[in-house]
Amino acid sequence: MNYLRESGISCDVIQYLDHPLTAEDLKRILMKLNLKPFQVVRTQEDMYRKELKGRKFTDEEWIEIIVQNPKLLQRPIIEGKYKAVVAVPAERAGEVMK
Repeated sequence: MNYLRESGISCDVIQYLDHPLTAEDLKRILMKLNLKPFQVVRTQEDMYRKELKGRKFTDEEWIEIIVQNPKLLQRPIIEGKYKAVVAVPAERAGEVMK
């Protein structure tokens, strides 16, 4: 967020751990990211390592898992009108403006 402010980019912040995304929200973001659901999973999370690692799920199942367990979603995700990026490193945030 500091990078965005310093770059003069205004944005709305959605704390999705406090206000979880819906399946439709996540599908929209995934489309803008051009990624599959598993590609935005935080595989270092305990829940993933203990309960999900090595198991096979469909994209729809991954979406449901992420929606029900928002800690699994990579962050921060910066969503623009037509594009989104996982902003790691922070400098990637500017890509949504291109």
